[in-house]
Amino acid sequence: MTHLDILIPFGLPPPELASDLFRELNAPALATLTARAKTEAASRHERHDDFSRTLPHESWLGRRFGRDSRLRVSGSLPVAGSMMRHLGVTADNVADNGLWFVVEPVHIHIARDHLVLTDPRQLMLTEPDARVLFEIAKPLFNECGHDLRYGNARYWFLRADAWDALQTASPEAATGHNIDIWMPKGPGERDWRKVQNEVQMHWFDHAINNAREERRLKPVNSIWLWGAEHIGIKYDARPYDAVFNFEGWLQALAAGDVTVNTATAASSVLSSQSRQALVVLDDLQEPALSSDWANWIDGLRRIENDWCAPLLDALKSGTITSMTLIITNDTGLSRFTTTRSSLRKFWVKPSLATLCP
Repeated sequence: MTHLDILIPFGLPPPELASDLFRELNAPALATLTARAKTEAASRHERHDDFSRTLPHESWLGRRFGRDSRLRVSGSLPVAGSMMRHLGVTADNVADNGLWFVVEPVHIHIARDHLVLTDPRQLMLTEPDARVLFEIAKPLFNECGHDLRYGNARYWFLRADAWDALQTASPEAATGHNIDIWMPKGPGERDWRKVQNEVQMHWFDHAINNAREERRLKPVNSIWLWGAEHIGIKYDARPYDAVFNFEGWLQALAAGDVTVNTATAASSVLSSQSRQALVVLDDLQEPALSSDWANWIDGLRRIENDWCAPLLDALKSGTITSMTLIITNDTGLSRFTTTRSSLRKFWVKPSLATLCP
């Protein structure tokens, strides 16, 4: 394999917790890969705006897969049209060409003086319940002149050609925060809020939500808009011939000629025939968003044992020519490119402190 990129969303600890978390970790392979990277220290770290509408790893993916121009317009990563094709919602019918958004059923809870979005992955909405809620919402959108289509229990799609300049935020970027800052802004925001409120009222106290609360599940009480993309657009960027662990909306990024695989350990990747590959290790995002640092530490230990240690050995043996760790949190991104020759810097002591700017 010529080169391997490893993307680890939320692998960077919050600066105020870094020293305490690192004391709990024993990750010599990760410490070696980062400390002996050939990347210049000055160019390793990117700082992102605290109120960015995309997370740093989402922005990085947008750049790698050639979607950054639309990302600057829409605020959130443009994936709706690609997701629709992936889920079979449209077969590239000319009549469907237009601007589509992702609509996600979500739970919003009331904090002391504001509303907070809960991580959508915690919703555990079943297909039968999602279908019922979708059929309630669809005519409300039809009344406003918008086409709402069902993808699966988590992802629905809305056509709104007139909202081309509407800025939206990815749900992961907004999770855990006051949603006022991340709500859609620009032409169409009032129309969106009106239909969003209608949906919320129709779902309030519905039998499905009452049953969920009896099972101690969060009610599905709102919807989130993001991911605007023109369905007919094609992207030329082909940075990889294989990608691993692309789940959910990530699958929309992989073009038809890119092999999409699942890998639970480095051995699966090392045995592949790809030259340029990307692996996403997304085990840390959910515990980080919920501030569950015990599970975050456990997840990073698994990454150390299942990925960093064998990949370090692969670099030493020449099985891999080079690899780059792209590690992020909610406000920053750090890159560490390591080669067999850079590992020879024996005078550089391995240290996890290299992760933090």
